[in-house]
Amino acid sequence: MSAPSFAAQLRFDAATSLALELDFDGPQLTHFGAPAAASTALQAGSFTGDVTRGGSCNCRSISLTPHCNGTHTESVGHLTTYHTPLHRFVPMEPIPALLLSVNVADAPLGGEDSDPEPQAGDQIITAASLVRHWPGAMPFAPRALLIRTLGRSTPDTNPPYLSRQAALQIVARGIEHLVLDLPSADRSQDEGRLTAHRIFFGLPAGSTDARAATRSHCTITELAQFPASVDDGPCALLLQLPAFTGDAVPSRPIHLPLVTA
Repeated sequence: MSAPSFAAQLRFDAATSLALELDFDGPQLTHFGAPAAASTALQAGSFTGDVTRGGSCNCRSISLTPHCNGTHTESVGHLTTYHTPLHRFVPMEPIPALLLSVNVADAPLGGEDSDPEPQAGDQIITAASLVRHWPGAMPFAPRALLIRTLGRSTPDTNPPYLSRQAALQIVARGIEHLVLDLPSADRSQDEGRLTAHRIFFGLPAGSTDARAATRSHCTITELAQFPASVDDGPCALLLQLPAFTGDAVPSRPIHLPLVTA
C-alpha cells in the first residue's frame, strides 16, 4: 500500500486563518507612516454605490498599502526593478510547514547581529532561539516556517526583527516561505539595508536586479497573527493570494494542522 499523500495527512476541517482582519471603518494598524486603508462609495455620474444614501447597490473603491495596512505576502520584487506576480509562482497546494513560538532577545547580543548593528532597546529573533525550538524529528522537511514571537516589549515604532544569523539559519534549513507576526523581517529604520530580506531572497547587497537573486521563488509574509488555539509543530501552510501584480499583495495565510492518530 502506498503512503498517504501529504494532503491526506491534513485536517482541512480545522483550518485557521492567520490574517489580520482589516476593518475599513474601525481601528487599524498602520506602519512606516502610511495612511490608513480606506473604503469609499463609488460615485459615477448619478450612480452612488451606497444603499444607505439611496444607491441601488453597494459598490466600494478601496485604497491601501499592502506592506503597511495588514497581512501581506511579498516577493523579491520588493527590492528589485522587476518582479513576477506572486500568484504565478506561489504554490496553490498546501506547503509542508513548521510553526515555532520563539522568545525575542534584547539587543545588543554577542554573536548575533544585523546591518546596521542592533541598537540598545532593540529586540531580535535569534538563530540560537530557532535552533533551540526546532523539533528533533519531523515527519517531513518543512518548506515554510511560521514564527510566533513571544516576550515582545518594544513599541510599534521599533518592533523586533531577524538577526542576520537567524535569516541565514532559515535559508540553511531550506525554508522557502516565511510567515511572521511582525511588520518586517528587518529593523524598521535600517538605512535601507534590508539585510534579512536580502539573505532570504539570495539577493546581493545593493543589487536591484531580480536575476541576481538565487531564491526568487521564495516569499515573506508579514503582519500575520497566530491565535492561541494554533499549536506549535509540524503543519501545512496554504497561501491564499489575489491575482494582483505588484511586489506585495494582501494575503490570507491558512494554518492546517496534521491528522493525529
